[in-house]
Amino acid sequence: MKIKTGKGSVKLLVLLAIWSVSAVSSLPGLAISPILGDLNHIFPKANDLEIQMLTSLPSLLIIPFVLLSGRLSVGKDKLKILIVGLSVFFLSGVACLFARSMALLIVISCVLGIGAGMVIPFSTGLVVDYFTGDYRVRQLGYSSAINNLTLVLATVLTGYLAKVDWHLPFLVYTLPGISLALSFFLKRQRSEPEPAHSLQMRHKMIDRRKLVGLMLLYFFVTYAVLVVTYYAAFLVDDYRIDSSFSGVLISLFFLSIMLPGLFIDRIIRRLRQNVNLFSLLSIFIGLVLTGLFREKGLLIAGVMLCGLGYGVMQPVVYDKAATIAPPRSATLSLSFVMSMNYLAVMICPFIMDLFRKLFHTHSDRFPFFFNAVLVLAVAALAYFRRNNFALGLEESYYKS
Repeated sequence: MKIKTGKGSVKLLVLLAIWSVSAVSSLPGLAISPILGDLNHIFPKANDLEIQMLTSLPSLLIIPFVLLSGRLSVGKDKLKILIVGLSVFFLSGVACLFARSMALLIVISCVLGIGAGMVIPFSTGLVVDYFTGDYRVRQLGYSSAINNLTLVLATVLTGYLAKVDWHLPFLVYTLPGISLALSFFLKRQRSEPEPAHSLQMRHKMIDRRKLVGLMLLYFFVTYAVLVVTYYAAFLVDDYRIDSSFSGVLISLFFLSIMLPGLFIDRIIRRLRQNVNLFSLLSIFIGLVLTGLFREKGLLIAGVMLCGLGYGVMQPVVYDKAATIAPPRSATLSLSFVMSMNYLAVMICPFIMDLFRKLFHTHSDRFPFFFNAVLVLAVAALAYFRRNNFALGLEESYYKS
């Protein structure tokens, strides 16, 4: 079976290899999440600092290695970098299964963060290498959908495995082994050169001004919707709703991020240059609903509107990041943009705590209302600056 790419075609196994890399890039941190509350019992001698290091250090290491991997991809064989990253990721996951001390688990998790950081830029970089034009936009949507679907399924799986034995959630970190096996097919069929008419061929180097705009936009929208994952549990507790409902909300949030990716090309053609505007308004309404109402149905509607808005913007931002760089630098450009996701994940709670102190409030609704106001302001900016590269959308994106 052949899959059209816009510059030829690839075998189905090549596409599955690309999709598998998109799937594993969402795994870091998942194995730890279901056992966080039990770590003090699993490791009685561990102190709070060690537990914090276990969760923060791997995430901290991902960012520089995302950028390093992107930089190395410019002058080196990309597949070699990918294979090294997948190997480190996979072997670290295997080692986690046999860890018997907190110190060893921290060290292994840090190495795993390094491997994951090397792999993450290729979750979109491979799509950009193998596809072009409308085919690339569609595949970036699928890549985003696969990433978020894997996140939901793996979260459910790790929660179940943690009830059996605390080591078993680390099995999800061995999934890069599948990508490693499939990388053989990427070696057998390399990507074709970018067509002469491609937007990428207009650039001899990365357009830094446009890149900074995309980085700021992606950081902002990621930060804006992260309040769902960070504060939904507190909100549910404040509303006197069963605590398990927060897990339902977060799962539905990630599922709603997935959905637009399946139809991203159609969404772009329908919304045209207003795609970011409508996405931001969706996030705004979702944050207001989540913070304002206590009914389960409205809470579900709120988090899903947040997810849908973000799910539209994510693949569009990735595609724009590819078009502002020549083919050899596309993965580097994407690595800068993707690093903003992990930066937002790390500092979101600190930003929110800062503004909570400034406004002298500890309300669990505050993060949702505060971010809703910020999103509305950016939506207004997107309305008046629809011709801006980051906030709007060029005609070439939605031409038939």
